[in-house]
Amino acid sequence: MVRRLLPWHENIGKRQVKAPKIYVRDSGVLHALLGLAGPDSIESHPKVGASWEGYALDSVVARLGARPEECFFWRTHTGAELDLLVIRGRTRLEFEFKRTSAPMLTRSMHASLEDLKLDRLVLVHAGRHTFDLKPPVRALAFSRILEDLEPLR
Repeated sequence: MVRRLLPWHENIGKRQVKAPKIYVRDSGVLHALLGLAGPDSIESHPKVGASWEGYALDSVVARLGARPEECFFWRTHTGAELDLLVIRGRTRLEFEFKRTSAPMLTRSMHASLEDLKLDRLVLVHAGRHTFDLKPPVRALAFSRILEDLEPLR
């Protein structure tokens, strides 16, 4: 029913959030709890971005075959964040989720790239095309996760 992501901590000299993040895994249940009857009410609701993020995050985790104990998020008290960090052995996969068809790099992404010394970052978005933003960031169209994301081994 819900996905509980634990916070990831690294010794970066900044205060980091330590409370878990909770997602409602079934967007239909979330919409019912919010009293949203149809597409128009969903699109105009302030939680539409959070709903889409939860749905996309759950889809990526399922595609990767990641176990709950391998999934984290990262956030500093100043607002820099990473929506999903999947760690299996020495493999680290980093994801941001944006409900937009024109994804761009944000200050938060720059901060997470720098603070966590990321080799790559996948920005999952609602647009139609997958493309490279400024390396090492790849903008992955949500509609392409089955074709472009390999399950973890």
